[in-house]
Amino acid sequence: MNNNSEPDKPWTSTLNAIDERVKKIAIHLEKTDIADYVELMNRPGKLLFRNLLAGIARGVGVAIGFTVFMITLLYFLRALGALDIPIIGDYIADIIEIVQNQLDGRRSYY
Repeated sequence: MNNNSEPDKPWTSTLNAIDERVKKIAIHLEKTDIADYVELMNRPGKLLFRNLLAGIARGVGVAIGFTVFMITLLYFLRALGALDIPIIGDYIADIIEIVQNQLDGRRSYY
């Protein structure tokens, strides 16, 4: 047995290494906000509300994106129709006629 008042050096260095590692793990856990995640899992109503808001935001984003895309496409097709290119112009005219017939409730068979 060691009668010295100083603790054994190998144990001290091992304990210091463990202490440093635990501190690093604690800092890492604080950075990942694990406490917020656990709190969210314990409150399902809050989780449901956040997911509902996220879904609404995604839906609005898709609607706005689709609208911008379709406006751009229609503008491009209108510009192509204004160029009066024979093949493309006839194709666009057929599409417009089909859409107009569907809107009017009439059906034309080719």
